[in-house]
Amino acid sequence: MSDSPAPLADPHIAFDVSEGRRDLVVLGSTGSIGTQAIDLVLRNPDRFRVTALSAAGGRVGLLAEQARQLRVRTVAVAREDAVPALREALGGEYGSEPLPEILAGPDAATDIATSECHTVLNGITGSIGLAPTLAALEAGRTLALANKESLIVGGPLVKALAKPGQIIPVDSEHAALFQALAAGTRADVRKLVVTASGGPFRGRTRADLAHVTPDAALAHPTWAMGPVITINSATLVNKGLEVIEAHLLYDIPFERIEVVVHPQSYVHSMVEFTDGSTLAQATPPDMGGPIAVGIGWPVRVPDAAPAFDWSTASTWEFFPLDNEAFPSVGLARHVGSLGGTAPAVFNAANEECVDAFLAGRLPFNGIMDTVTEVVAEHGQPAKGTSLTVADVLEAETWARARAREMAEKFGEEQPAEARA
Repeated sequence: MSDSPAPLADPHIAFDVSEGRRDLVVLGSTGSIGTQAIDLVLRNPDRFRVTALSAAGGRVGLLAEQARQLRVRTVAVAREDAVPALREALGGEYGSEPLPEILAGPDAATDIATSECHTVLNGITGSIGLAPTLAALEAGRTLALANKESLIVGGPLVKALAKPGQIIPVDSEHAALFQALAAGTRADVRKLVVTASGGPFRGRTRADLAHVTPDAALAHPTWAMGPVITINSATLVNKGLEVIEAHLLYDIPFERIEVVVHPQSYVHSMVEFTDGSTLAQATPPDMGGPIAVGIGWPVRVPDAAPAFDWSTASTWEFFPLDNEAFPSVGLARHVGSLGGTAPAVFNAANEECVDAFLAGRLPFNGIMDTVTEVVAEHGQPAKGTSLTVADVLEAETWARARAREMAEKFGEEQPAEARA
């Protein structure tokens, strides 16, 4: 392992910290990661300056307010029909001052990802974040990556473009691994240990999960997240995606990446070294710390996140993963090993099945049963380095359509009382 190239995310890569304020571009600025990042920037104006923002276009008032607070040069929206409302909102925020440049359309975020800056924070949700990720890497920007889907579905494409250490992960688990890996060389690493809260159904059997409701699945015990990622946490699909992401980011084989259930969500992940020692990164559940690492590394940002009160007693628990009740992690390892378009199929089929579950068309266990069938039916050998963005999009389109068909058929086959 020590003779292989440095990984995409490498805490040992030297960064120039003499440039003063670091210029940032924030993609997905009105989402959870984006709003928390902007709050961090506003609290640290001597460290960071945001030069451009992008958003989908559904919250133009917030986007305009962010633009004014940060005095950005460029604002981008994916929805072209949002431009009139955005201009009006910006006019109200800026008054007689010149408005920032406005870019609109599906490629707007990709365009600003190449603009002059030090770091691009990709906080976009979903695989639509792939094109901006590739654009930022090709432009030579440091990429603070919260958009895990772009790495999952486009792994070979990202690896072909990224220089060693060009990506700083923002997921709490991968930011934890990133920091713990700084304590040793790559040759010292025995395994990565990714922690999982276990979601709301920890300890339940597969039979227990047969009739759980969407409301129960959305009641996450430790994190407040959007509906898709909350259901992914309940099925542990999210943890499976993180295993694939860890493999791609740190160049560690799948058999040396372990998942451990930790209900308190205090320890975000661990690295076990060859001398038997394990380093864990721990904070109360809060994304401020991972965001600060993503945009500020290797310099720590004071008070980026709350710290523990060590004068108060607490108990931290760890349990093995139940692979029978939660087969998603094993399936993720399988599709990650296949490579090519298999991870894209896994991710897209899962998103469709989550929608079907939330709409009452698919039972909880049916999510992974259907995803497993779609992955098996895909049956396509890995494309490796010949993978293209078009391949990814085609595979996603097929997987979504097939998952919808299977979910619809499942609903039709159920007795009336089961559908009621």
